[in-house]
Amino acid sequence: MHGFYRVAAAVPETRVADTAFNLARMKELVRKAAGNSAALVVFPELSITSYTCADLFQQTRLIRKALSAITELADFARKMDIVIIAGTPLLHKSRLYNCAFIIQKGEIRGIVPKTYNPNYREFYEKRWFTSGKKFKSETVRIGKAEIPFGRNLVFECDENFKLSVEICEDLWNVIPPSSYHAISGATVIANLSASNELVAKADYRRDLVKQQSARCIAGYVYSSAGVGESTTDLVFSGHSMIAENGLMLAENERFLRTGNILFADIDCERLAYTRFSSSSFADNELPEKYLFIKMDKPMKLSSISRQIDPHPFVPSNPATRDERCREIFSIQSAGLAKRLEHTNSAKAVIGISGGLDSTLALLVSIEAMKLLGRKNNDITAITMPGFGTTGRTYGNSLELCRMSGTDFREIDIKAACKDHFKEIKHDPKIHDVTYENVQARERTQILMDIANKEKGIVVGTGDLSEIALGWSTYNADHMSMYAVNCGVPKTLIRYLIAWVADNSHPEFRKILHDIIDTPVSPELLPHDSDRIVQKTEDIIGPYEVHDFFLYHTVKYGASPEKILYLANIAFNGKYTKKKLVEFQKLFIRRFFSQQFKRSCIPDGPKVGTISLSPRGDWRMPSDASAESFK
Repeated sequence: MHGFYRVAAAVPETRVADTAFNLARMKELVRKAAGNSAALVVFPELSITSYTCADLFQQTRLIRKALSAITELADFARKMDIVIIAGTPLLHKSRLYNCAFIIQKGEIRGIVPKTYNPNYREFYEKRWFTSGKKFKSETVRIGKAEIPFGRNLVFECDENFKLSVEICEDLWNVIPPSSYHAISGATVIANLSASNELVAKADYRRDLVKQQSARCIAGYVYSSAGVGESTTDLVFSGHSMIAENGLMLAENERFLRTGNILFADIDCERLAYTRFSSSSFADNELPEKYLFIKMDKPMKLSSISRQIDPHPFVPSNPATRDERCREIFSIQSAGLAKRLEHTNSAKAVIGISGGLDSTLALLVSIEAMKLLGRKNNDITAITMPGFGTTGRTYGNSLELCRMSGTDFREIDIKAACKDHFKEIKHDPKIHDVTYENVQARERTQILMDIANKEKGIVVGTGDLSEIALGWSTYNADHMSMYAVNCGVPKTLIRYLIAWVADNSHPEFRKILHDIIDTPVSPELLPHDSDRIVQKTEDIIGPYEVHDFFLYHTVKYGASPEKILYLANIAFNGKYTKKKLVEFQKLFIRRFFSQQFKRSCIPDGPKVGTISLSPRGDWRMPSDASAESFK
């Protein structure tokens, strides 16, 4: 299903050294995972025997029973597509190894030994186990089967879902084996663990899993031994986690007395895309050869049970969002301050409309002046009423600039536009694109000329969403001398202004919140009621949907079919499938047809992972066809 695979981290109820009991509990969880369409289930380290057997690992009876149990587990799953990874000791060439057994459809497909056996403080693994570090891969005979045995194994389930294994301490090492596994092509890493609990250890463990999944650009499935382990000197909690490229998808409640299983859907297609498009991943070289083992294709999902954020540019956590707004605002302000300083500009010239974009540009300019130790009257803020300007936006423009202490000016453009209509022989009763763009270009001409006169620069107001859709007038609001909002999508601008409002005095806060609540409009068409009649989102569709399309198109190169599938989940109940199809067709058409505007946009700061600058992130031919994307 569009590159998604369901994975499970299972923590069975255990008894120390009771292989029959442990096997029975593991079977229950395998059945539950398979019944939930999981492609993979990962059990803890030494889950067949339990981890805390200590010197019992040197008893041949336990070793034989463990091997018998793992083969029985394989036979139990003979008619299942699910991949099972379970831990048990293996005696090979007079050495005992702490191993992960990879099972599918009744067969043991491979065995991976632990590379790093801890032997410090409470750990004494070298007393019983040999490290798998010194050999690459060979085979082990179990029954009549010759089974690949080694740490350099990749299990290929399909084009995007490729699996490798490391065990507990391996993750805590300076260079975890999973780093090499990922370089070799593994998109999902399984970790069978037995990490005991200490105060704050869970936080560190969680950070390790998230960071390693991010470093490897991989899915990471972590399952750790539970409370059924011996409590002689240690207590285990059964900590399970599933992460994807630095994001924690799912995490269980620790210290559960009975067996539990954790599910999450990993987007392997997205991981594969991110590796080749957005990182230096391909520059890594493998130090050793890997053995690639073909697996049967895992079970396909009919639907995913993963939350899809309708606003991917906006952090859902308020504290995170607050910090993100602070950081973005700082990037914008520092960038503008540098440009003003470098060009030795006496003024920052801004066209103020009373809308979201120009308000954010003004707030950024105020902060830039603060950074430069200059006063706000070095900002020339110009409001330019036209045929569609309403009292609400006009009043907010005046109040905003008055409270800010800017060099405020008002220049009515209606007379100049009427003269221009005569010059180009355009009937002003025809409210077409010419009627609208004459106003936009008149405003930009005024800004540019005043910037020249005042030895300043024009600060652009256009945002990332408008740039993506080409929703600007070429050589009008499309152009400036520094575009401070070019990296900020429309869905995020409201939050940035709200963040400034929350840190402002009450009067200023009131004005900013009214601007936030004002419908987005270019205000270029006349009206009789002093109400905004030209609402942008009524014309091109909701910005939140277009920002969703933009994010998944540019960041992950997702197909239109996949993006539409995700949008139906994200906006379920808000927009119909039919409407989302309409919005997507419009997005694709405009995104391709308006590239010529993006090919010559001015400088501006990149603030997030997505930018459409033709000098950096997005280099697309202006004549590219959209046919293959419809």
